[in-house]
Amino acid sequence: MSKQKETKTNAMREIEAAGVPFESHHFPCEKALSGVEVAKLLQQDPDQTFKTLVTVAKSGEHYVFMVPVAEELDLKKAAAAVGEKAVSMLKSKELLPLTGYVHGGCSPVGMKKLFTTTIDETAQLFDTIMFSGGRIGCQVELAPSDLEKVIPLHYADITVS
Repeated sequence: MSKQKETKTNAMREIEAAGVPFESHHFPCEKALSGVEVAKLLQQDPDQTFKTLVTVAKSGEHYVFMVPVAEELDLKKAAAAVGEKAVSMLKSKELLPLTGYVHGGCSPVGMKKLFTTTIDETAQLFDTIMFSGGRIGCQVELAPSDLEKVIPLHYADITVS
């Protein structure tokens, strides 16, 4: 676990509070990079590195989805996974006020409010997965089963085939 107090994020604090082991990865970054660029920079498998996407449903409810960085979220599959008729991507300007995170630094852990979270079923293929640690230039790595101890989540096929 990272012992650098000055670099801890809300996401890291919540993971630690849950008693879950994790590893943090920090990299210099002036602006948001694509998830594929982050995976390449950290020499990680893009299939094992996940991006966090926030959506809004026709019902007005918000949902969080995690997909491998090189994949796209299938909005129809995503809606079906959460029992909605349709979901759409949240507008970028709405992300910070809703979640407390900026584009490129959005983590499924430590949001202002706990949202239903669905992760692509491929996460179960790996011993550990990586995702944003809650700040641009910070990723966390932990076992998918440990992520389940921090936030309620379920698995589904939610990527474009």
